[in-house]
Amino acid sequence: MTPKPQPDLPLTRDALASSTLAHGLGALGDRWTVGVLLGAFIGMHKFEDWHLRLGIPRSTLSARLKSLSAMGLLRQRPYQQRPERMGYHLTRAGLQLYPQVLMVWEWERRWGTREVALPTALTHTRCGHNFTPTLACGHCGEATGMADLDFTLAPNAVLLAQSQAASPARATRLQDKETQAMGLGLRVDRWTLLIIAAVVLGCHYYDQLSAVLGIASSVLARRLQGMVQSGLLHAAPDVADARRTFYRLTPASHDLFGYIVCVSHWAGAHLGQASSIMPRRKTCGHAFAPQVLCSHCHEVLTPHAVSFEATSM
Repeated sequence: MTPKPQPDLPLTRDALASSTLAHGLGALGDRWTVGVLLGAFIGMHKFEDWHLRLGIPRSTLSARLKSLSAMGLLRQRPYQQRPERMGYHLTRAGLQLYPQVLMVWEWERRWGTREVALPTALTHTRCGHNFTPTLACGHCGEATGMADLDFTLAPNAVLLAQSQAASPARATRLQDKETQAMGLGLRVDRWTLLIIAAVVLGCHYYDQLSAVLGIASSVLARRLQGMVQSGLLHAAPDVADARRTFYRLTPASHDLFGYIVCVSHWAGAHLGQASSIMPRRKTCGHAFAPQVLCSHCHEVLTPHAVSFEATSM
């Protein structure tokens, strides 16, 4: 058996740190923010809706709504029947997150344990059919999965400098806080997705993951254990050295790939920066820009062309 090529760890470390994925997840990567955005797309506008139906603590919810509003993704608008009260609505910029939301919906439909019920079916009003969101190449329109892409790494100096300027002590506190937040609802957050990205880039051992992620050793150990227990990673003794554990993706983590590339693409546009991780589709040879299509008519999906029945929560 031909041994797999070893990843260039310094290059992979800098590429991950300066990727639009990492910076996008820094803004949108915690589970409460994902919950707020999902709620907004299925019709939640009131503070109490998010608090009661998603179980988000009041102080946390207030902070997330403030942050999303400051980013220009949500805006406040008076209720029609009670103009003295304000509700939160997606802006035009917020609506551009729809591909990510569709990818989260599809993953939750297959693998999720969210206590809040999401719509069980989505209908594309332009063709009139229920659909499954399909990740496709923006150039050739073909359905695309992880195996259809090659990746080139080229660290982005601007984003790398921003990541290096972050306080190590603050980063460690956030890592511990995020670890404690795991286990309810959507089982993925910023560090989970970055670990998956590192595995995609060829890092399969603890020492490799530690070297490229810059995550505290104890936090990484807990994360890997939690991801194995929740079915997001498979761990087995290495065939060449049983003292080492080899981590690989599971079907559940493979299905998060669509969300990962959509977040990375959105963040690049939002930040006005090129990502340091550049996917290219093998067959058409073009840089991969993700689109999410209707599985029936293969048209690009937009929020205003999708309907669903509200679920009781």
